[in-house]
Amino acid sequence: MDALDLIMLGRQLTRIGERAVHEGEIADNGPGALGVPLPAGALIVMRDVRAHPGSSISDITARTGLPQSHVSESVNKLRVKGMVEINADPADRRRTLVKLAATHLDQAARYSTREADHFLRIALGDLADDSALQVISVLTELARRLRTEPTVPGARQLDTVRTGAVRS
Repeated sequence: MDALDLIMLGRQLTRIGERAVHEGEIADNGPGALGVPLPAGALIVMRDVRAHPGSSISDITARTGLPQSHVSESVNKLRVKGMVEINADPADRRRTLVKLAATHLDQAARYSTREADHFLRIALGDLADDSALQVISVLTELARRLRTEPTVPGARQLDTVRTGAVRS
């Protein structure tokens, strides 16, 4: 696959995912019920914090692959909205630990489980149903395999490609 085609595919898939989240938000709450939708980066951070409460900014950065500055900014936006709580790490006061606010656990769960298959199907156009299901299945498997968590097989090889060095 051509590198620029891969970048364009990533951008198209991002737009499809954002549409699925935004339209699901409207369906859940009515138009404008939540105000301005959260940016995709903030939603990714929120999902990660839901799965790993009490994580540091650097832990979230490592798992999501987002730049540290973006994670910090997203955490701050979520904190201002009252969606996450931050505390200094008792073992190292320089580190900030993040957890979801108890009042937003359900909302984070809805964002984390929002299905995008319908929107992928629309983007695939007039592709036959069985072919569309096959494409969606391949994308689902690709997403599972490319998660950046260290427990994912192949993460070490991806880091080698990114940095030229093997992570220990």
